[in-house]
Amino acid sequence: MIQKIKKILSKKNKTKIICLTAYSKNFATEVDKFADITLVGDSLGSVLYNYETTRKVTLNNMIEHSKSVRMGIKKSLMVVDMPYKTYQNKKDALKNSIKVIKETKCDAIKLEGGNKIKDIIKHLVKNKIPVMGHLGLLPQSVRGKFKSKGKIKTEKKQLLKDSKLLEQLGVFAIVLECVETSTAKLITKSIKIPTIGIGSSVFCDGQVLVTDDLLGLNETNIRFVKKFANLKKNINQGLKRFKKEIISKKYPSKKFSY
Repeated sequence: MIQKIKKILSKKNKTKIICLTAYSKNFATEVDKFADITLVGDSLGSVLYNYETTRKVTLNNMIEHSKSVRMGIKKSLMVVDMPYKTYQNKKDALKNSIKVIKETKCDAIKLEGGNKIKDIIKHLVKNKIPVMGHLGLLPQSVRGKFKSKGKIKTEKKQLLKDSKLLEQLGVFAIVLECVETSTAKLITKSIKIPTIGIGSSVFCDGQVLVTDDLLGLNETNIRFVKKFANLKKNINQGLKRFKKEIISKKYPSKKFSY
C-alpha cells in the first residue's frame, strides 16, 4: 500500500497519472493493465443502478463492488469512494473507512470536500487511513444542475486554499472535478501532491474518466467525456450474430455440445 502511494507521488511533474473506474472483476482486470489508480467510484450509482444522484449509493454497494474489483487488480492502486453520509463525523468516518479497507482490501479511500471536513481527514490520516481528496464539483453535495468551479475569484481563492489544506492534512492526491483551467493549473503548480483532473484541463498531473463513458457504453452529453471506443456497437454485432446462428441452427454445433 505505502509503496504504491509513493509511486503515485513520484509521478508528480514527471509523467501523467492514469486513473480509471471499475465496478467489477472483469472490468478491473482490463483497467489494471493501463491504470496507475483504479477507482471504485460512487458513480456506480448512475452507471449501474440508474440513480439520479450518488447520494443513494450505500456503503454496502461500495463494499460488494469493491470486493469484485479487488480480484481483478494486480498492480494499480485501488481507491474506494466513501459514499454520502458515511463520513459525517470523525467516529463514523473512521469506523466506515476501516470496514471498507478490511473487507475490500483496497489501498485507500476518497472523500469529497475541503475545509468543511478537515477534522475528519485529519482524524483518518492520524489513524493511518490513506486518503485521496476531491475538490471542485462535489457530486455528493450538488443539488440541481452541475456547474464548473473556480471561474470567479472567490471560488478560485477557496479552491487553492482547500488544496493546500488537504496537502497539509496528509492526503496523497486530489481529484479536481470540473475546475476552470487556470485555477486547476494554479492548484497543480502550488502543491507538491498530484492532482487528478476530470474536466479540469490538461494541466493536472493526471486524468480520470468513468471507464463505461470513455468506452461508449453510456449515452452522455457531459462536456468532458470523450468516447475513445464504441463498445455498444461491438456488443450489438455480437448479439446479432448470436441470434442469427441460433435461428439458423448453426449454434450450438457438435463442437459446443456434450
